[in-house]
Amino acid sequence: MWMRRYAASCGAGAAALLLSACGGGQYRPVSDVPVRIGPPYVVRGVTYTPAADPGYDMLGYASWYGSESGNRTANGERFRAGWVTAAHTSLPLPSYVEVTALNTGRTIVVRVNDRGPFSGRGRVIDLSRGAAEQLGVRAQGHVPVRVRRVDPPEKDRARLRKGNAAAARPSVPEATLRKLRAQLNTAGL
Repeated sequence: MWMRRYAASCGAGAAALLLSACGGGQYRPVSDVPVRIGPPYVVRGVTYTPAADPGYDMLGYASWYGSESGNRTANGERFRAGWVTAAHTSLPLPSYVEVTALNTGRTIVVRVNDRGPFSGRGRVIDLSRGAAEQLGVRAQGHVPVRVRRVDPPEKDRARLRKGNAAAARPSVPEATLRKLRAQLNTAGL
């Protein structure tokens, strides 16, 4: 008798598990391990080659996205538009970057867990809606930025893994911003 009850409960559990998979229950838990670099890939005829690149430091433009909430990221996690995350074409997943808005000097730390941007000349990062709001650039939609790969303290990593903002960072001085904007203009972006 106990064996029939056990088999019945196993069957019900398997059915529940199967139904949860149909409802999108196959997302990877938010974690910093394993870090994935991945092979080269092609999008719209352009080849992107992921690389470790611990010294990544790039000037360009950021945009933001948010209508894809609930979709799977390239890292296998569920995309949550309000979280402080981003998409990058080649950094390992996950990675952490410091993003500075060159128009205001405001700087935040963002967790990269997706691939992109794949359109727009000079775009180096796509921010989630939450990251764009924290950086103060949501209204602009497309802003000049500096993106640097960083290794934040575990406390900040833990906050970002839970969808919260990392500790506040100091703003960049105006003199430095002028130099960065000049470099961006010289690059013709």
